[in-house]
Amino acid sequence: MKKNILLIAVVAAAALAGCASKGPQPTSYDFGPMGAPPAATGLAPQALVVSDVNGPASLDTQRMYYRLMYADARQSRQYAYNNWSVTPLQLLSQRLKARIAQSGVKVISTSDAAGGLPLLRLEADEFSQNFDTATQSSASVVLRASVFRNHKLVDQRTFSRTARAPSADAAGGASALAESTDGIAADILAWLATMPN
Repeated sequence: MKKNILLIAVVAAAALAGCASKGPQPTSYDFGPMGAPPAATGLAPQALVVSDVNGPASLDTQRMYYRLMYADARQSRQYAYNNWSVTPLQLLSQRLKARIAQSGVKVISTSDAAGGLPLLRLEADEFSQNFDTATQSSASVVLRASVFRNHKLVDQRTFSRTARAPSADAAGGASALAESTDGIAADILAWLATMPN
């Protein structure tokens, strides 16, 4: 009798585990490969100290969010089974540093900074996937960039890019956010090329 009860319990547990495993599998996203560098639009600094991107606490988590602009634009919603591989702030930091380095600029970390080199500080003001309808969304990235030299502000500018998502889901949002970030990287490089040496 005890063996039968134990067997029934094992079968029930296996059945429950089987039901649980049939749900959607969690998926992690990043920005994917960088591809070719954008066309050079000027001469950027030879070396630059680039700090990590700072931003709100909502961008310091691996959760993926979106907004339904047609329902309630003030409410941020979380994808149930999709996450970032690292936080958006880390994704932005990695991608922007890589794009700047790809252009030929020597990217120096803040811990290795030497005196006299310009410092680029970046703050994320927006990083979002917004649905205008149930089947169409776009990604918006807004970054504030500040250049300092010898602890003095040289210039500051806000960069904004929007890209249409190729699909109305997390994968489409990740793709569009990567495209927007790459566009901002090109804009920042063009801006840096205007800086006095």
